[in-house]
Amino acid sequence: MADRQPTSEYLLSPYRVLDLTDDRGLLCGKMLADLGADVIQVEPPQGNAARRLGPFANDDVRPENSLFWWAYAANKRSITLDIETVDGCILLRRLAKQADFLIESFPPGYLADLGLAFSDLKELNPALVMVSITAFGQDGPYANYQATDIVGMALGGFMSLTGDSDRAPLRLSFPHFYLHGSAAGATGAMLAHAHRALTGEGQHVDVSCQQAVAKTLAHAPQSWDIEGVIIKRMGVFRQTSADTKVRVNWRCKDGYINYMLQGGSVAASTRALLAWLDEEGMGDDYLNDINWEELGYGLVRTEVMERIVEPLQNFFESKTKDELSQGSVDRRILLFPVATPRDLLQHPQLEARKYFRQLEQPGRDTTVIHPGAFVSAMGAAQVGPSRRAPIIGEHNFQIYCEELGLSKEELSVLKQGGVI
Repeated sequence: MADRQPTSEYLLSPYRVLDLTDDRGLLCGKMLADLGADVIQVEPPQGNAARRLGPFANDDVRPENSLFWWAYAANKRSITLDIETVDGCILLRRLAKQADFLIESFPPGYLADLGLAFSDLKELNPALVMVSITAFGQDGPYANYQATDIVGMALGGFMSLTGDSDRAPLRLSFPHFYLHGSAAGATGAMLAHAHRALTGEGQHVDVSCQQAVAKTLAHAPQSWDIEGVIIKRMGVFRQTSADTKVRVNWRCKDGYINYMLQGGSVAASTRALLAWLDEEGMGDDYLNDINWEELGYGLVRTEVMERIVEPLQNFFESKTKDELSQGSVDRRILLFPVATPRDLLQHPQLEARKYFRQLEQPGRDTTVIHPGAFVSAMGAAQVGPSRRAPIIGEHNFQIYCEELGLSKEELSVLKQGGVI
């Protein structure tokens, strides 16, 4: 597939991003790239560390076969550069002078030691927006601490709420800590961009992944602020106050669905479900006799919830996800199927919006399915991936020679010296 050049047809064209992140920040640049920014992935000469993360296509463990890299580097261009060398530092400064954004995930102080701190780069480019993504931010007593995903999700509070009450806390099986920080970095970049559009001044966006995860805890922080209640993990249940809870996840015939039995403003949904149970001969007098209209939302007491689990579970297990999903639409019931990856690939809404994209990949006879844009642009503007993940240093000549004006001889010398 030919390289896409930034045009006015894309939302963030013709802005340029220098992406110096490893696996801890790749998603940030990917989000900006999917909005149309020209994202240049600056890799060390041996390649980005993310290329060594599995799984690998056909179990062939090579840097160009990392599915992690394919996912988070699609839509980017790649150059190699050792910024710890004198010439590498000079080249990065030249690149930063022409860039609109710079994203990095190094430990605090690393770039400053190389003379590449935000204060240094701002002298070259006052409009530059720099995004720093670290586990705990640039300052504070934990600033220089390192964090794996399980450490980060624990210190962000997420693990405390995840799992069964009688077992140890859990994290999600796929690492999410730095993904939350990366998404926060992209959001911060856009906020700083809005400020720049008004003032012409760049800003330094300091992202703490711990703080980003703490923002994902739903009503837990508010429950403490308002009621002084510490929400606890309850497996398939969700605690709504000190003495109330609601079951969220339920088994059905071929998978799982999400449903929360509630009263008050959603009593009509509850009544519709109970009427369906009655029609199927599975009704329950205890359920029907509860005054759902006066109960109030989120006020189902623990003993009531435990009593009504069995009749609802029996009903849900008699139906498939599709039957429950369509029935919920027809009857206006607040119920949702839990989609698997296969379900998503075949989902009619995603198909209608042309969400998934087919991208070519070097060395493969067929295209590879990629998730598409996370937003849909209005009018003529476009969003979403249109270019496969780059191979190591694929765009060195294009950027160093065609754009910065280096000669082929200079490029060769830099390569021989290990700078690129």
